[in-house]
Amino acid sequence: MKIIVTGATGFVGTKLVEQLQKRGDRVIVLARNPDKAIRQFAKATSPVEVISYDPFELGEWGKVISGCDAVINLAGEPLAGVRWTEARKKQIRDSRILTTNVLVKAIAIAEIKPQVLISASAIGYYGTSLDKSFDEYSYVGNDFLAKICQDWEAEADAVKDLGVRLVKLRTGIVLGMGGAIGKMLPIFQVGGGGKIGSGKQWFSWIHRDDLVNLIIEAIVNPQIADALNGTAPQPVTNEKFTVAFAKAINRPAFLPVPAAALILVFGEGATVLLDGQKVLPKKAELNQFQFKYPDIDSALKQIFN
Repeated sequence: MKIIVTGATGFVGTKLVEQLQKRGDRVIVLARNPDKAIRQFAKATSPVEVISYDPFELGEWGKVISGCDAVINLAGEPLAGVRWTEARKKQIRDSRILTTNVLVKAIAIAEIKPQVLISASAIGYYGTSLDKSFDEYSYVGNDFLAKICQDWEAEADAVKDLGVRLVKLRTGIVLGMGGAIGKMLPIFQVGGGGKIGSGKQWFSWIHRDDLVNLIIEAIVNPQIADALNGTAPQPVTNEKFTVAFAKAINRPAFLPVPAAALILVFGEGATVLLDGQKVLPKKAELNQFQFKYPDIDSALKQIFN
């Protein structure tokens, strides 16, 4: 297949490109920083074609879409670990909504349109709750992240009018060596790990390998369309995740992080750490997708071994 990927230099994108190449697919990366992308994929198993693009403006780069089999849109500024100033919130929003709008416009003018667009979204779509469970058929929430996800997905919805199958990939917290694990590991290694806030908030996660395989399944399975939750079938609370993490690296976890301290540092952005939602991958299971790491212990064991 000829597959185009945006956000390919990110934590998920790099692994996705690697797996697509193993399948024998021709991968074309649309990159804001082509030099970085070229360096990053220099040791790839087969050549990766890198094309410079401006995600906020339609240009010559759009021509490459014609004749491709799939477009995978993973672009977006990180949410966690930063204070949500008004300027930052605009970056978070624009890097998702405006870029998806431009990508859809490029698909619209392509002579031969792709069969499928897999466009990233997030489980923030559902809002937060301590006691509810959510799946792909649940209603949208009403907080900042939920509204962003709703608008983000609405931009992608336009491809359905073009005869392109759409998969809106609502991703949870992605675990692998690097990413969120990479940020937490040094703290736990010195015995400084602990639950965040009450620890009762839900932590809906997925192993990076499972997420990449789910994306590939969404490419090849025409039965998968619209919302698709990228989460493992066994979410845990933050407290249970903390205990499992500490156990996996044989370190204690006794220093909880007070909610007030996080709010002081990150302001509204602390919601990513303090609030959560229990999100289940109903569509993946209906389509008999096999998770390699369905539970948190097996996922962490693989990552640290």
